[in-house]
Amino acid sequence: MKRSYLLLTLLLVLVGCSPADTGETTTSLGAVTTTAAPTTTAPVETTTTAEIGFPATVEADDGAVTVATRPEAIISLSSVATEMLFAIGAGPQVVAVDDQSNYPADAPMTDLSGITPNLEGILSYEPDLVIISFDPGDLVAGLNAAGVPVISYGAALTIEDVYRQIQGLGLATGNLDLAAKVNQQIQGDLEQIVAASGGAAQDLTYFHEIDNTLYTVTSTTFFGEIYGLFGLTSIADPADEDGLAFGYPQLSSEFVVEADPDLIFLADTLYGENAETVAARPGWAPMRAVQTGNIVELDSDVASRWGPRIVDLARAIADAIAEYRSG
Repeated sequence: MKRSYLLLTLLLVLVGCSPADTGETTTSLGAVTTTAAPTTTAPVETTTTAEIGFPATVEADDGAVTVATRPEAIISLSSVATEMLFAIGAGPQVVAVDDQSNYPADAPMTDLSGITPNLEGILSYEPDLVIISFDPGDLVAGLNAAGVPVISYGAALTIEDVYRQIQGLGLATGNLDLAAKVNQQIQGDLEQIVAASGGAAQDLTYFHEIDNTLYTVTSTTFFGEIYGLFGLTSIADPADEDGLAFGYPQLSSEFVVEADPDLIFLADTLYGENAETVAARPGWAPMRAVQTGNIVELDSDVASRWGPRIVDLARAIADAIAEYRSG
């Protein structure tokens, strides 16, 4: 199967797992001010072992999930959930993560797959909690039949969804206080980065490249919201006005060239794309971003995950805007 086709399939599956509107309120974050240096990329350490707050009921994307006791053998089949778990101090409780969970470095990566999960392989770790990003079939039913609670958190549609998922994992793992602190740190860092950028990007456009077949994001998506914090507008917005592409349309090369974005962000550097390969594409050399060198090579993981490292993405965007101004 071609990588681009698989990518689109996964995008649609993940977007389809949108958070349920439970009508319940979560911990209010409010306005946060901070003078500390950004630290969201570093896992929070904890030695908390108290059985406070259990049993705990978490509102997952597919309904309420009750965790009877503080889990000590967690499996994460979601790279984003893995980052969240370690950020909130639940790392010592994690016994295995999937083959895409490459951050942080000390996460216990295995050959378990979150895309094509093997029930027997998962149960061999004797988990007392499993975190997934979507259910490809009967995984949840199989784990529940074995007495294992499962929390499903699909792709975030808004930044608020990030806070909700982090808080939910904090509740489920007995690390709620640390989860609240991580959320406050993320929000404070985002506010600080956006404020420092000066907000002078209101008239700038961007193209966020998911892969070299030109799948991208519109302003209505989660990543579009992050760009929107700085006032940037996606050139792809007119290509998905009806929403049929769920905010992830595939553009033609001619469309991108004609739109002539001020900034190009590459989320596919892991697959060999860079400023040089973009400039070498037929018809792309005269584009404004190519001529001025405003092609931003993003960390592919940071640019595709909605966990605590969205602060790193925001910082990269702010740096790109500053570079654009200086040019």
